[in-house]
Amino acid sequence: MKKTFILALMAFMLVTLAAPLASAQSNRKVQVAGIAFYNWENLFDTIPNNPEGRDLEFTPQGPRQWDGRKYWEKVGNLAYAISQFATKTTPIGPAIIGVSEIENRSVMEDVANHPDIRKWNLQVVHHDSPDARGVDVGLLYNPRYFKLENVTNHRLTAVPFRTRDQMCVVGSLLGQRIAVIVNHWPSRIGGQQKSEPNRMAAAALSKSIADSLWNVDPEIGVIIMGDLNDDPMDKSCAEVLGARKSPKGVEAHGFFNPFWSKLDSGVGTLAYKSSWNLFDQIILSGNLVNTDSDNQWKFFEAKVLNFDFLKDTEGNRQGYPKRTYSAGSYLGGYSDHFPTEVFLRRYVGK
Repeated sequence: MKKTFILALMAFMLVTLAAPLASAQSNRKVQVAGIAFYNWENLFDTIPNNPEGRDLEFTPQGPRQWDGRKYWEKVGNLAYAISQFATKTTPIGPAIIGVSEIENRSVMEDVANHPDIRKWNLQVVHHDSPDARGVDVGLLYNPRYFKLENVTNHRLTAVPFRTRDQMCVVGSLLGQRIAVIVNHWPSRIGGQQKSEPNRMAAAALSKSIADSLWNVDPEIGVIIMGDLNDDPMDKSCAEVLGARKSPKGVEAHGFFNPFWSKLDSGVGTLAYKSSWNLFDQIILSGNLVNTDSDNQWKFFEAKVLNFDFLKDTEGNRQGYPKRTYSAGSYLGGYSDHFPTEVFLRRYVGK
């Protein structure tokens, strides 16, 4: 009887003590910010303007017969897809969207200025890389959320070919400094195992950039995103970056990969030979995951944005990302990759 009374008293005290905390938290304003990544699958314009002829494939006279109609259809598709990134808590879309497989700044501006998302007033960050195919990485940001400070571009010299530079964008996300490193790591041409050292070198470069940022500002949050051409459990991500599957115990200058568990559950961003990969990752530093302060940005959700309209409905491609071309035939799709997004939140006010 005495034991029952003590347990009941303890339960009453817990409820009584928790109630003011819940009430106080419910009176505070919650801010949510989305950070997304999207591989745009060879978004080239139709003009043969590359001095090395790297873009001739995507011209009206090229093998893909890439003309104005196809180009503007793809621009419209991508803009519509991005418009669907909006949620109840992020009604004007993500604060930041990293992109890859773009030819130049102009194609990014065409997407940003499309009527479907023009009202968001997305700003463009772009840099011409030395990539042999002529594709770059870039970043779109909403100036209502993100204030740009500086941009640096980092060349991957540890591989024997020309590839994409890594773009580091530093700024303030509603007053809190973060850095976003946008990547498109070397492909798996020649086989995964043979090409793996190239992506490990790319991961080492990303890690070096992050360490340099922390040497200047130990409090800055770092996000590594991109088409990494590796899965979360591969050496480049799990060993070189040290990006963990679980947030538990990740140190402030360590990394957590929320997309590892997504792939474990069978969700991917691209499919090859009837199996899923998740190359399109957004990896967060520990100080954006395990912060004790409610006033600091903190990760709370990751999504693969595999909307039904982005999926193919034909034959053995059913359920895969609906791409622009397949086996040389024009499909009029979106991309061969699904986009990904993470959400951060914090409490403001008293």
